[in-house]
Amino acid sequence: MAERTVPGPDAQQGQAGPEATRGRERYARPAVDIYESAHALILMADLPGVIKESLEVRVEDAVLTIQAKAGHAAPGDLIYREYDLSGFFREFQLNEEIDQQKVSAELKNGVLTLYLPKKEKAKPRQIEVKVN
Repeated sequence: MAERTVPGPDAQQGQAGPEATRGRERYARPAVDIYESAHALILMADLPGVIKESLEVRVEDAVLTIQAKAGHAAPGDLIYREYDLSGFFREFQLNEEIDQQKVSAELKNGVLTLYLPKKEKAKPRQIEVKVN
């Protein structure tokens, strides 16, 4: 699984460059940890301040996209702010070993856990020969 960069709005076609923001909104790249077991890849992304309703996770054309908007959880009306929370955006190119139809996600305490199961490989099998 490799990370993809996101072309900026001013990027010229065919030129590779640094990852840029999308549109006028600012996006941060969430920190991720990726673990591998015999049956799956497990990706854990830090998304502080994100709730399920503002989170979008999708797999399309072998590209895993994580996009979210963080929000302030404090009750009441805002009267003063020294910083604004940005959204999160990150994409990964999936290889052919991942079963894209069985990807699942869980969000708990600001940590998104994605389960990316591997496809079952063709298992060798014995062919029975019949005699007439």
